[in-house]
Amino acid sequence: MDRDTILILDFGSQYTQLIARRIRESKVYFKILPYHTPISEIKSLKPKGIILSGGPASVYDKMAPQGEVQIFKLNIPILAICYGMQWMVYALEGNVVQADKQEYGKTSIEILNSSSLFQNLKKNFLVWMSHGDYITEIPSGFEVIAQSVNTPVAGIMNKEKKLYGVQFHPEVTHTNYGDEIIKNYLYEICNCSPIWNMKSFLESACEDIKKTVGKKKVFCALSGGVDSSTVAVLINKAIGEQLTCIFIDNGLLRKDEAERVIRVFKNSFNINLVWVDAKKSFLKKLHKVINPEEKRKIIGREFISVFEKEAAKLDGVEFLAQGTLYPDVIESVSIKGPSAIIKTHHNVGGLPSTMKLKLIEPLRDLFKDEVRLLAEELNLPDEIVWQHPFPGPGLGVRIIGEITEERLRILRESDYIVDQEIRNSGLYRDVWQAFAVLLPIKTVGVMGDKRTYEYVIAIRVVQSYDGMTADWVSLPSDVLDRMTNRIINEVMGVNRVVYDITSKPPGTIEWE
Repeated sequence: MDRDTILILDFGSQYTQLIARRIRESKVYFKILPYHTPISEIKSLKPKGIILSGGPASVYDKMAPQGEVQIFKLNIPILAICYGMQWMVYALEGNVVQADKQEYGKTSIEILNSSSLFQNLKKNFLVWMSHGDYITEIPSGFEVIAQSVNTPVAGIMNKEKKLYGVQFHPEVTHTNYGDEIIKNYLYEICNCSPIWNMKSFLESACEDIKKTVGKKKVFCALSGGVDSSTVAVLINKAIGEQLTCIFIDNGLLRKDEAERVIRVFKNSFNINLVWVDAKKSFLKKLHKVINPEEKRKIIGREFISVFEKEAAKLDGVEFLAQGTLYPDVIESVSIKGPSAIIKTHHNVGGLPSTMKLKLIEPLRDLFKDEVRLLAEELNLPDEIVWQHPFPGPGLGVRIIGEITEERLRILRESDYIVDQEIRNSGLYRDVWQAFAVLLPIKTVGVMGDKRTYEYVIAIRVVQSYDGMTADWVSLPSDVLDRMTNRIINEVMGVNRVVYDITSKPPGTIEWE
Protein backbone atom coordinates (compact mmCIF):
# COMPACT_ATOMS: atom_id res chain seq x y z
CA MET A 1 0.00 0.00 0.00
CA ASP A 2 1.39 3.39 -1.02
CA ARG A 3 1.47 5.99 1.72
CA ASP A 4 3.08 9.36 2.33
CA THR A 5 6.05 9.01 4.66
CA ILE A 6 7.81 11.67 6.71
CA LEU A 7 11.30 10.74 7.81
CA ILE A 8 12.50 12.03 11.20
CA LEU A 9 16.28 12.04 11.63
CA ASP A 10 16.98 11.94 15.37
CA PHE A 11 19.90 14.04 16.64
CA GLY A 12 19.18 13.08 20.26
CA SER A 13 16.31 15.38 21.17
CA GLN A 14 14.19 14.63 24.22
CA TYR A 15 11.28 15.81 22.05
CA THR A 16 11.74 13.44 19.09
CA GLN A 17 8.79 11.30 20.18
CA LEU A 18 6.67 14.46 20.38
CA ILE A 19 7.50 15.27 16.76
CA ALA A 20 6.34 11.78 15.88
CA ARG A 21 3.09 12.23 17.81
CA ARG A 22 2.26 15.50 16.08
CA ILE A 23 2.81 13.89 12.68
CA ARG A 24 0.73 10.87 13.63
CA GLU A 25 -2.05 13.10 14.97
CA SER A 26 -2.02 14.85 11.59
CA LYS A 27 -2.79 11.43 10.04
CA VAL A 28 0.52 11.13 8.23
CA TYR A 29 2.89 8.15 8.53
CA PHE A 30 6.39 8.70 9.93
CA LYS A 31 9.59 6.76 10.37
CA ILE A 32 12.36 7.63 12.84
CA LEU A 33 15.98 6.87 11.96
CA PRO A 34 19.36 7.93 13.41
CA TYR A 35 20.87 11.20 12.17
CA HIS A 36 23.70 9.28 10.47
CA THR A 37 21.41 7.11 8.29
CA PRO A 38 23.13 6.58 4.90
CA ILE A 39 21.80 8.64 2.02
CA SER A 40 21.06 5.45 0.07
CA GLU A 41 18.65 4.27 2.78
CA ILE A 42 16.98 7.69 2.93
CA LYS A 43 16.44 7.61 -0.84
CA SER A 44 15.03 4.09 -0.73
CA LEU A 45 12.27 5.20 1.65
CA LYS A 46 11.11 7.90 -0.80
CA PRO A 47 10.01 10.28 1.96
CA LYS A 48 7.71 13.19 1.15
CA GLY A 49 9.60 15.24 3.75
CA ILE A 50 12.47 15.06 6.22
CA ILE A 51 12.49 16.54 9.73
CA LEU A 52 15.79 17.12 11.52
CA SER A 53 15.20 16.90 15.28
CA GLY A 54 16.79 18.96 17.99
CA GLY A 55 19.60 17.69 20.18
CA PRO A 56 21.80 18.60 23.16
CA ALA A 57 25.08 19.12 21.28
CA SER A 58 26.73 22.21 19.78
CA VAL A 59 27.44 21.87 16.06
CA TYR A 60 30.93 23.33 16.35
CA ASP A 61 32.06 20.65 18.87
CA LYS A 62 34.34 17.95 17.52
CA MET A 63 32.04 15.12 18.61
CA ALA A 64 28.78 16.81 17.54
CA PRO A 65 26.44 14.59 15.49
CA GLN A 66 26.66 15.34 11.76
CA GLY A 67 24.19 13.98 9.24
CA GLU A 68 24.52 13.34 5.50
CA VAL A 69 24.98 16.75 3.82
CA GLN A 70 23.67 15.28 0.57
CA ILE A 71 20.11 15.31 1.93
CA PHE A 72 19.96 19.01 1.10
CA LYS A 73 20.36 18.12 -2.59
CA LEU A 74 17.51 15.60 -2.74
CA ASN A 75 14.84 18.18 -3.54
CA ILE A 76 12.85 16.84 -0.58
CA PRO A 77 11.28 19.45 1.75
CA ILE A 78 13.19 19.64 5.02
CA LEU A 79 12.09 21.10 8.34
CA ALA A 80 15.02 21.53 10.71
CA ILE A 81 14.25 22.10 14.40
CA CYS A 82 16.60 23.69 16.97
CA TYR A 83 19.89 21.72 16.71
CA GLY A 84 18.67 20.38 13.38
CA MET A 85 18.42 23.95 12.08
CA GLN A 86 21.87 24.81 13.45
CA TRP A 87 23.38 21.75 11.80
CA MET A 88 21.69 22.63 8.49
CA VAL A 89 23.13 26.14 8.67
CA TYR A 90 26.56 24.83 9.68
CA ALA A 91 26.57 22.15 6.94
CA LEU A 92 25.63 24.75 4.31
CA GLU A 93 28.45 27.10 5.39
CA GLY A 94 26.52 29.46 7.64
CA ASN A 95 27.77 30.35 11.11
CA VAL A 96 26.66 29.18 14.57
CA VAL A 97 28.17 30.46 17.83
CA GLN A 98 27.52 30.25 21.55
CA ALA A 99 24.86 32.77 22.58
CA ASP A 100 25.51 35.54 25.09
CA LYS A 101 22.00 35.03 26.43
CA GLN A 102 20.54 31.53 26.41
CA GLU A 103 16.85 30.98 25.74
CA TYR A 104 14.95 28.35 27.70
CA GLY A 105 11.19 28.37 28.08
CA LYS A 106 8.46 30.50 26.57
CA THR A 107 9.57 33.28 24.25
CA SER A 108 7.63 35.61 21.99
CA ILE A 109 8.64 35.51 18.32
CA GLU A 110 7.80 37.83 15.45
CA ILE A 111 6.99 36.45 11.99
CA LEU A 112 8.87 38.45 9.33
CA ASN A 113 7.66 36.57 6.26
CA SER A 114 4.29 34.91 5.72
CA SER A 115 5.89 31.80 4.24
CA SER A 116 3.98 28.55 3.74
CA LEU A 117 5.34 27.41 7.09
CA PHE A 118 3.68 30.26 8.97
CA GLN A 119 0.65 30.86 6.79
CA ASN A 120 -2.57 31.90 8.56
CA LEU A 121 -0.72 32.55 11.85
CA LYS A 122 -0.56 35.71 13.93
CA LYS A 123 2.49 37.93 13.53
CA ASN A 124 3.50 37.51 17.18
CA PHE A 125 3.02 34.46 19.39
CA LEU A 126 4.70 32.44 22.14
CA VAL A 127 7.00 29.52 21.37
CA TRP A 128 9.12 27.12 23.42
CA MET A 129 12.86 27.73 23.15
CA SER A 130 15.63 25.48 24.44
CA HIS A 131 19.06 26.50 23.11
CA GLY A 132 22.39 27.97 24.12
CA ASP A 133 23.73 28.62 20.60
CA TYR A 134 22.44 30.90 17.89
CA ILE A 135 22.96 31.64 14.21
CA THR A 136 24.95 34.72 13.25
CA GLU A 137 25.12 34.11 9.50
CA ILE A 138 22.67 32.23 7.32
CA PRO A 139 23.76 30.27 4.22
CA SER A 140 23.46 31.67 0.72
CA GLY A 141 19.92 31.49 -0.66
CA PHE A 142 18.23 31.62 2.75
CA GLU A 143 16.19 34.40 4.33
CA VAL A 144 15.18 35.05 7.92
CA ILE A 145 11.45 34.53 8.44
CA ALA A 146 11.17 34.83 12.26
CA GLN A 147 12.99 36.48 15.15
CA SER A 148 12.82 36.95 18.91
CA VAL A 149 14.35 39.54 21.22
CA ASN A 150 17.41 37.38 21.97
CA THR A 151 17.44 35.35 18.75
CA PRO A 152 17.65 37.40 15.55
CA VAL A 153 17.41 34.19 13.51
CA ALA A 154 14.48 32.23 14.94
CA GLY A 155 13.29 30.94 11.57
CA ILE A 156 14.83 30.61 8.11
CA MET A 157 13.77 29.52 4.64
CA ASN A 158 15.25 28.67 1.28
CA LYS A 159 12.05 28.59 -0.74
CA GLU A 160 13.69 27.38 -3.94
CA LYS A 161 15.25 24.34 -2.28
CA LYS A 162 12.32 23.78 0.12
CA LEU A 163 14.52 24.06 3.20
CA TYR A 164 13.01 25.45 6.41
CA GLY A 165 14.38 25.86 9.89
CA VAL A 166 13.04 27.00 13.27
CA GLN A 167 15.05 27.63 16.41
CA PHE A 168 12.05 26.85 18.64
CA HIS A 169 10.12 23.60 19.19
CA PRO A 170 6.75 23.50 17.39
CA GLU A 171 6.18 19.95 18.63
CA VAL A 172 5.70 20.87 22.31
CA THR A 173 2.34 22.01 23.63
CA HIS A 174 3.90 25.20 25.05
CA THR A 175 4.34 26.56 21.51
CA ASN A 176 1.26 28.41 20.31
CA TYR A 177 0.24 27.29 16.82
CA GLY A 178 2.73 24.41 16.96
CA ASP A 179 0.20 22.01 15.43
CA GLU A 180 -0.57 24.52 12.70
CA ILE A 181 3.12 24.92 11.86
CA ILE A 182 3.62 21.17 11.56
CA LYS A 183 0.45 20.77 9.50
CA ASN A 184 1.56 23.61 7.22
CA TYR A 185 4.81 21.75 6.68
CA LEU A 186 3.09 18.42 6.08
CA TYR A 187 0.19 19.57 3.92
CA GLU A 188 1.32 22.78 2.21
CA ILE A 189 5.05 22.19 1.80
CA CYS A 190 5.28 18.38 1.53
CA ASN A 191 1.85 17.90 -0.07
CA CYS A 192 1.03 15.00 2.25
CA SER A 193 -2.54 13.77 2.50
CA PRO A 194 -4.11 13.15 5.94
CA ILE A 195 -5.11 9.57 5.19
CA TRP A 196 -3.02 7.52 7.65
CA ASN A 197 -5.23 5.91 10.30
CA MET A 198 -5.65 2.56 12.01
CA LYS A 199 -7.55 1.13 9.07
CA SER A 200 -4.76 2.04 6.66
CA PHE A 201 -2.16 0.85 9.17
CA LEU A 202 -3.97 -2.47 9.45
CA GLU A 203 -3.93 -2.94 5.68
CA SER A 204 -0.25 -2.00 5.30
CA ALA A 205 0.79 -4.04 8.36
CA CYS A 206 -0.87 -7.16 6.95
CA GLU A 207 0.94 -6.63 3.64
CA ASP A 208 4.28 -6.16 5.43
CA ILE A 209 3.76 -9.30 7.53
CA LYS A 210 2.92 -11.42 4.48
CA LYS A 211 5.95 -10.07 2.61
CA THR A 212 8.30 -10.64 5.56
CA VAL A 213 7.10 -14.08 6.57
CA GLY A 214 6.34 -15.65 3.20
CA LYS A 215 5.45 -19.32 3.74
CA LYS A 216 7.33 -19.62 7.04
CA LYS A 217 5.71 -20.01 10.45
CA VAL A 218 5.52 -17.49 13.29
CA PHE A 219 5.44 -17.90 17.04
CA CYS A 220 3.71 -15.09 18.90
CA ALA A 221 4.57 -14.23 22.49
CA LEU A 222 1.07 -13.96 23.93
CA SER A 223 0.71 -12.53 27.43
CA GLY A 224 -2.95 -11.54 27.29
CA GLY A 225 -2.19 -7.83 27.44
CA VAL A 226 -3.52 -5.49 24.78
CA ASP A 227 -0.15 -5.28 22.98
CA SER A 228 0.55 -8.98 22.49
CA SER A 229 -3.16 -9.74 21.96
CA THR A 230 -3.34 -7.16 19.18
CA VAL A 231 -0.19 -8.58 17.59
CA ALA A 232 -1.64 -12.09 17.74
CA VAL A 233 -4.93 -11.16 16.09
CA LEU A 234 -3.18 -8.93 13.54
CA ILE A 235 -0.74 -11.64 12.46
CA ASN A 236 -3.50 -14.24 12.46
CA LYS A 237 -5.45 -11.98 10.11
CA ALA A 238 -2.41 -11.73 7.84
CA ILE A 239 -1.17 -15.34 7.70
CA GLY A 240 -3.79 -17.47 9.51
CA GLU A 241 -2.62 -20.98 10.40
CA GLN A 242 1.04 -20.07 9.90
CA LEU A 243 0.79 -18.49 13.35
CA THR A 244 1.09 -20.36 16.64
CA CYS A 245 0.66 -18.37 19.84
CA ILE A 246 2.57 -19.42 22.90
CA PHE A 247 1.47 -18.42 26.37
CA ILE A 248 4.17 -18.84 29.00
CA ASP A 249 3.21 -18.89 32.64
CA ASN A 250 6.44 -17.57 34.10
CA GLY A 251 5.16 -17.35 37.66
CA LEU A 252 5.21 -13.55 37.45
CA LEU A 253 1.63 -13.07 36.29
CA ARG A 254 -1.30 -11.36 37.99
CA LYS A 255 -3.93 -13.36 39.83
CA ASP A 256 -6.02 -15.57 37.49
CA GLU A 257 -4.12 -14.21 34.45
CA ALA A 258 -3.32 -17.59 32.91
CA GLU A 259 -6.89 -18.83 33.18
CA ARG A 260 -8.26 -15.62 31.64
CA VAL A 261 -5.91 -15.69 28.63
CA ILE A 262 -6.63 -19.33 27.85
CA ARG A 263 -10.39 -18.74 28.19
CA VAL A 264 -10.46 -15.66 25.95
CA PHE A 265 -8.25 -16.95 23.15
CA LYS A 266 -9.50 -20.53 23.02
CA ASN A 267 -13.14 -19.49 23.12
CA SER A 268 -13.13 -16.22 21.14
CA PHE A 269 -10.43 -16.60 18.48
CA ASN A 270 -9.52 -19.33 16.04
CA ILE A 271 -5.84 -19.17 16.94
CA ASN A 272 -3.40 -22.01 17.63
CA LEU A 273 -2.45 -21.68 21.31
CA VAL A 274 0.28 -23.50 23.21
CA TRP A 275 0.34 -23.12 27.00
CA VAL A 276 3.65 -23.67 28.82
CA ASP A 277 4.08 -23.88 32.58
CA ALA A 278 7.58 -22.46 33.11
CA LYS A 279 7.21 -21.06 36.63
CA LYS A 280 9.97 -23.20 38.13
CA SER A 281 12.60 -22.36 35.48
CA PHE A 282 11.99 -18.59 35.68
CA LEU A 283 12.04 -18.45 39.48
CA LYS A 284 15.17 -20.61 39.58
CA LYS A 285 17.00 -18.23 37.21
CA LEU A 286 15.82 -15.21 39.26
CA HIS A 287 16.88 -16.69 42.61
CA LYS A 288 18.62 -14.03 44.73
CA VAL A 289 18.79 -11.57 41.80
CA ILE A 290 18.28 -8.00 43.03
CA ASN A 291 19.47 -5.66 40.25
CA PRO A 292 16.45 -4.58 38.13
CA GLU A 293 18.37 -4.52 34.85
CA GLU A 294 19.68 -8.02 35.51
CA LYS A 295 16.13 -9.18 36.29
CA ARG A 296 14.83 -7.83 33.01
CA LYS A 297 17.61 -9.44 31.00
CA ILE A 298 17.23 -12.81 32.74
CA ILE A 299 13.50 -12.77 32.07
CA GLY A 300 14.12 -11.83 28.43
CA ARG A 301 16.67 -14.59 27.93
CA GLU A 302 14.47 -17.20 29.62
CA PHE A 303 11.50 -16.19 27.47
CA ILE A 304 13.55 -16.73 24.33
CA SER A 305 14.95 -20.00 25.65
CA VAL A 306 11.43 -21.35 26.21
CA PHE A 307 10.26 -20.02 22.85
CA GLU A 308 13.09 -21.70 21.00
CA LYS A 309 12.45 -25.02 22.72
CA GLU A 310 8.79 -24.86 21.77
CA ALA A 311 9.56 -23.64 18.24
CA ALA A 312 11.88 -26.60 17.72
CA LYS A 313 8.86 -28.87 18.10
CA LEU A 314 7.27 -27.35 14.98
CA ASP A 315 8.62 -27.40 11.44
CA GLY A 316 9.26 -24.14 9.61
CA VAL A 317 9.08 -21.70 12.54
CA GLU A 318 11.53 -18.87 11.84
CA PHE A 319 9.91 -15.80 13.42
CA LEU A 320 9.09 -14.63 16.91
CA ALA A 321 6.38 -11.96 17.10
CA GLN A 322 6.29 -9.53 20.02
CA GLY A 323 4.17 -6.60 21.12
CA THR A 324 7.03 -4.10 21.31
CA LEU A 325 5.80 -0.49 21.25
CA TYR A 326 7.56 2.76 20.41
CA PRO A 327 7.94 3.90 24.07
CA ASP A 328 9.62 0.53 24.82
CA VAL A 329 12.18 1.22 22.11
CA ILE A 330 12.79 4.81 23.23
CA GLU A 331 13.39 3.75 26.85
CA SER A 332 15.47 0.69 26.05
CA VAL A 333 17.97 1.49 23.33
CA SER A 334 19.18 4.51 21.47
CA ILE A 335 18.98 2.90 18.03
CA LYS A 336 17.15 5.92 16.66
CA GLY A 337 19.62 8.53 17.84
CA PRO A 338 22.04 9.49 20.62
CA SER A 339 19.34 9.40 23.31
CA ALA A 340 19.94 8.16 26.84
CA ILE A 341 18.99 4.60 27.80
CA ILE A 342 16.47 4.68 30.66
CA LYS A 343 15.81 0.99 31.23
CA THR A 344 15.93 -2.23 29.26
CA HIS A 345 12.60 -3.72 28.26
CA HIS A 346 12.74 -7.51 28.22
CA ASN A 347 11.44 -7.61 24.67
CA VAL A 348 13.84 -4.97 23.34
CA GLY A 349 17.25 -4.71 24.98
CA GLY A 350 16.97 -7.90 27.02
CA LEU A 351 17.09 -10.35 24.13
CA PRO A 352 20.18 -12.54 23.79
CA SER A 353 22.45 -12.04 20.78
CA THR A 354 22.41 -15.82 20.18
CA MET A 355 18.65 -15.92 19.59
CA LYS A 356 17.92 -18.06 16.52
CA LEU A 357 14.39 -16.80 15.82
CA LYS A 358 13.96 -13.64 13.74
CA LEU A 359 11.93 -10.91 15.38
CA ILE A 360 8.77 -9.47 13.88
CA GLU A 361 7.33 -6.48 15.73
CA PRO A 362 4.44 -4.92 13.78
CA LEU A 363 3.53 -2.44 16.54
CA ARG A 364 7.05 -1.11 17.00
CA ASP A 365 6.19 2.40 15.78
CA LEU A 366 2.89 2.73 17.66
CA PHE A 367 1.98 4.32 20.97
CA LYS A 368 -0.27 2.59 23.49
CA ASP A 369 -3.37 4.64 22.67
CA GLU A 370 -2.92 3.80 19.00
CA VAL A 371 -2.67 0.09 19.80
CA ARG A 372 -6.06 0.32 21.52
CA LEU A 373 -7.52 1.89 18.36
CA LEU A 374 -6.00 -0.90 16.28
CA ALA A 375 -7.37 -3.50 18.71
CA GLU A 376 -10.85 -2.04 18.27
CA GLU A 377 -10.38 -2.13 14.50
CA LEU A 378 -9.59 -5.84 14.91
CA ASN A 379 -12.72 -6.32 17.07
CA LEU A 380 -10.93 -7.46 20.20
CA PRO A 381 -13.17 -7.59 23.31
CA ASP A 382 -13.19 -4.61 25.70
CA GLU A 383 -11.68 -6.66 28.53
CA ILE A 384 -8.52 -6.91 26.41
CA VAL A 385 -8.61 -3.52 24.67
CA TRP A 386 -9.02 -1.40 27.79
CA GLN A 387 -7.06 -3.32 30.38
CA HIS A 388 -4.23 -1.43 32.02
CA PRO A 389 -0.66 -1.91 30.73
CA PHE A 390 1.25 -4.76 32.35
CA PRO A 391 5.06 -4.90 32.00
CA GLY A 392 6.63 -7.77 30.07
CA PRO A 393 8.69 -8.87 33.11
CA GLY A 394 5.40 -8.92 35.04
CA LEU A 395 5.43 -8.83 38.82
CA GLY A 396 9.19 -9.36 38.68
CA VAL A 397 9.71 -5.59 38.34
CA ARG A 398 7.06 -4.77 40.93
CA ILE A 399 8.91 -6.66 43.64
CA ILE A 400 11.81 -4.46 44.66
CA GLY A 401 14.74 -6.71 45.43
CA GLU A 402 14.75 -10.49 45.52
CA ILE A 403 11.84 -12.41 43.99
CA THR A 404 10.48 -15.28 46.10
CA GLU A 405 7.27 -17.31 45.98
CA GLU A 406 6.15 -15.75 49.27
CA ARG A 407 6.71 -12.21 47.99
CA LEU A 408 4.90 -13.07 44.77
CA ARG A 409 1.92 -14.33 46.77
CA ILE A 410 1.78 -11.12 48.81
CA LEU A 411 2.10 -8.85 45.80
CA ARG A 412 -0.34 -10.84 43.65
CA GLU A 413 -3.08 -10.65 46.29
CA SER A 414 -2.41 -6.97 47.00
CA ASP A 415 -2.43 -6.07 43.31
CA TYR A 416 -5.71 -7.93 42.83
CA ILE A 417 -7.32 -5.80 45.55
CA VAL A 418 -6.05 -2.56 43.98
CA ASP A 419 -7.47 -3.65 40.62
CA GLN A 420 -10.83 -4.64 42.15
CA GLU A 421 -11.27 -1.38 44.04
CA ILE A 422 -10.36 0.76 41.02
CA ARG A 423 -12.97 -1.12 39.00
CA ASN A 424 -15.57 -0.97 41.78
CA SER A 425 -15.09 2.80 42.09
CA GLY A 426 -15.76 3.32 38.36
CA LEU A 427 -12.29 4.77 37.79
CA TYR A 428 -10.73 1.98 35.74
CA ARG A 429 -11.20 3.64 32.35
CA ASP A 430 -10.25 7.05 33.78
CA VAL A 431 -6.69 6.12 34.82
CA TRP A 432 -3.77 4.77 32.83
CA GLN A 433 -2.46 2.27 35.35
CA ALA A 434 -3.21 1.18 38.91
CA PHE A 435 -1.11 -1.46 40.64
CA ALA A 436 0.73 -2.51 43.78
CA VAL A 437 4.47 -2.69 44.45
CA LEU A 438 6.11 -4.78 47.16
CA LEU A 439 8.92 -2.96 48.97
CA PRO A 440 11.92 -4.92 50.31
CA ILE A 441 11.48 -3.60 53.85
CA LYS A 442 9.48 -4.57 56.91
CA THR A 443 8.00 -2.21 59.46
CA VAL A 444 6.62 -2.55 62.95
CA GLY A 445 2.85 -2.58 63.35
CA VAL A 446 0.15 -3.51 65.84
CA MET A 447 -2.58 -5.96 64.85
CA GLY A 448 -4.93 -7.56 67.40
CA ASP A 449 -2.92 -6.03 70.26
CA LYS A 450 0.15 -7.88 69.01
CA ARG A 451 3.36 -6.51 67.56
CA THR A 452 3.86 -7.27 63.85
CA TYR A 453 6.87 -6.92 61.62
CA GLU A 454 5.67 -7.21 58.03
CA TYR A 455 6.12 -5.94 54.47
CA VAL A 456 5.11 -2.57 53.01
CA ILE A 457 2.91 -2.31 49.89
CA ALA A 458 3.05 0.82 47.72
CA ILE A 459 0.05 1.72 45.56
CA ARG A 460 0.79 3.39 42.23
CA VAL A 461 -1.99 5.04 40.18
CA VAL A 462 -1.09 7.29 37.24
CA GLN A 463 -2.71 9.11 34.36
CA SER A 464 -0.97 9.27 30.98
CA TYR A 465 -1.63 9.81 27.30
CA ASP A 466 0.91 7.48 25.77
CA GLY A 467 3.16 6.24 28.58
CA MET A 468 6.00 8.66 27.76
CA THR A 469 5.01 10.99 30.59
CA ALA A 470 2.60 10.44 33.50
CA ASP A 471 1.05 12.24 36.46
CA TRP A 472 0.04 10.58 39.72
CA VAL A 473 -3.70 10.43 40.35
CA SER A 474 -5.23 11.95 43.46
CA LEU A 475 -7.58 9.10 44.35
CA PRO A 476 -10.65 9.80 46.52
CA SER A 477 -9.83 9.12 50.15
CA ASP A 478 -12.57 6.51 50.47
CA VAL A 479 -11.05 4.49 47.61
CA LEU A 480 -7.61 4.61 49.25
CA ASP A 481 -9.23 3.66 52.56
CA ARG A 482 -10.85 0.56 51.08
CA MET A 483 -7.65 -0.49 49.30
CA THR A 484 -5.57 -0.05 52.43
CA ASN A 485 -7.99 -1.79 54.79
CA ARG A 486 -8.49 -4.74 52.46
CA ILE A 487 -4.77 -5.24 51.81
CA ILE A 488 -3.86 -5.15 55.49
CA ASN A 489 -6.80 -7.33 56.55
CA GLU A 490 -6.83 -9.82 53.66
CA VAL A 491 -3.17 -10.23 52.72
CA MET A 492 -1.05 -12.09 55.26
CA GLY A 493 2.39 -10.49 55.53
CA VAL A 494 1.50 -6.80 55.08
CA ASN A 495 1.00 -4.24 57.85
CA ARG A 496 1.57 -0.95 56.06
CA VAL A 497 0.41 0.66 52.79
CA VAL A 498 1.86 3.82 51.21
CA TYR A 499 0.82 5.83 48.12
CA ASP A 500 3.28 6.87 45.38
CA ILE A 501 2.85 10.53 44.36
CA THR A 502 5.76 10.71 41.89
CA SER A 503 5.19 11.80 38.29
CA LYS A 504 7.10 10.66 35.19
CA PRO A 505 9.55 12.29 34.93
CA PRO A 506 11.39 12.30 37.31
CA GLY A 507 10.24 8.76 38.11
CA THR A 508 9.19 6.04 35.67
CA ILE A 509 5.74 4.48 35.86
CA GLU A 510 7.10 1.13 37.03
CA TRP A 511 9.43 1.12 39.99
CA GLU A 512 12.05 -1.02 38.23
